[in-house]
Amino acid sequence: MSFWKMTRIAQALNRVRLDDLEAAVRRELAGFNLAGRVRQGDRVCIGVGSRGIRDIHRIVKHLVEELKQCGVIPFVIPAMGSHGGATAAGQLRVLQSYGVTEEYIGCPVVSSLEVVQVGRTAEGIPVYLDRHAAAADHIVVVNRVKPHTLFFGSVQSGLLKMLVIGMGKHQGAIALHQATIEHGTDSQLLDSAARVVLATGKVLLGLAILENGYDETARVEVVAPEEMPEREALLLDEAVRMLPRLPVDRLDLLIVDEIGKEISGSGMDPNVVGRKWDDPMGLPRILRIFVRGLSPHTHGNATGIGRADFTTTRLVESMDRRSTYANTLTAARPEGARIPIYFDSDREVIEAALSTLGGKEPETVRAAWIKNTLQLSEMLVSPVVLEDLRGRPDISTLDGSFPLDFDGDGNLVRVPFSFESETSQKEGRGES
Repeated sequence: MSFWKMTRIAQALNRVRLDDLEAAVRRELAGFNLAGRVRQGDRVCIGVGSRGIRDIHRIVKHLVEELKQCGVIPFVIPAMGSHGGATAAGQLRVLQSYGVTEEYIGCPVVSSLEVVQVGRTAEGIPVYLDRHAAAADHIVVVNRVKPHTLFFGSVQSGLLKMLVIGMGKHQGAIALHQATIEHGTDSQLLDSAARVVLATGKVLLGLAILENGYDETARVEVVAPEEMPEREALLLDEAVRMLPRLPVDRLDLLIVDEIGKEISGSGMDPNVVGRKWDDPMGLPRILRIFVRGLSPHTHGNATGIGRADFTTTRLVESMDRRSTYANTLTAARPEGARIPIYFDSDREVIEAALSTLGGKEPETVRAAWIKNTLQLSEMLVSPVVLEDLRGRPDISTLDGSFPLDFDGDGNLVRVPFSFESETSQKEGRGES
C-alpha cells in the first residue's frame, strides 16, 4: 500500500518567558510579606505533585530557601491523589523523578496516604487533608494553573484542585471524582471543596505557575488564601490563551508518538485532541487517533489510552496495569484504560486505520504526526493539511516533503523534532 508524503512544519506559539526564576520567586514572596505572616519555628507543609512542570524542582528549592530565611521549618509532601500507584513509596518516587529530592530542595520529604476529614461541602461531599498537612502550622500549595482534562468552568487545574485532590490524597481524590457522577464536572465542586480546606485557616499561600506554549515557565505568582478562588479564575483565562493547540480543527488521522502522565493528567490532553468524555464531539474533530507508545517517564501508566482508536503491541505490553487502573478508577473514568485495537507494527496500524476512512485515497488523507500533546511547536502534516495552512503567518515549513518510511520491523522511522534535545535536558533536570 502506498502512503501520503509528510512535511515538517513549525508553529509559532506564545513565548512569554520568565528569565530569572529565583528573583521572581523572591519578589513574589517579599510582596506577600511572608516574614510577617509566620512565627519562628512554625512547621510549614508544602504540597507538590503535578507532573510535567518544567521548573518545579527549582521553584520548590527557592521557596524552601525563602521559608527558611523566615525561621520556619518547611517540609514537602507529595500532593498527587492516586499517582504513583496510589502508594506512599510510589508517590515519593514520582517526586524524585521531578528532581524534588531532600538533597536538592534542602528539606524533608514526607510521603503518606493517611488523611483526616476536615469537613463536608454543601453538597455533602467529604473533604480530606493529608495528616501531615493537617498537623502543620501552615500549608503552602504549589501548582501550575492550566485547563483541566475533566473539569470545566472558572476553576480547573491549579491551586484549588491541588488543595482538594492532591492534598486529599487517594481518599480525597476518590471522594471528589465519585461526586462528579451525580453532580457533573462543573468546577463548582472543586471550588466548594477547596473552600472547606481554606476555612481551616491552615493555608498560608499558593504559588501559582503559568507555562507558555513551549512548556517554559512564563510567570509565578503568590496568591493569598482569601483571594484564591477569584484570582485563579483570572490566571486560568491567561493559561488558556497560552495553551498550545493543533493548527487545524479537523483531521482524518492523528499519529501520537507517546502519551504519559507527565505530558497530561489524561495521558494526551483532550484540550488538544478533543474527545472529552462529556463532550466527545467537540473540536478538534479527529476521526482516528493512533498512539504509538508510552513516554519513559510515565512509568507504565497508560491512563488515556482509551481515547485512542489504535495502538501497538509494544505499548500494551509496556503498560503497568496496576497504576493505570488505580488512576482511572480513582477518577471514576474506567474508559480511560480501555485498550484499543492494536497490531505488532506501525504499518499494520496505519493500514487498518486507512481502511476505516470511508474509502479515501492516501493522497487525500488529512493527517498529522506529533510527538505528544505538550510539544506542538513542530509536527508533520500531510499535503492536504499543508495546503490548508499555506499563507498563515504562524506556520513555517522546515524541510521538504518525504514519504512515510518504515524500518525492517514495519515501524515508522521518525524524523526527529528539534525540541527533543530540550526534552532530554528537562528529563534530566533533577541531576543538576
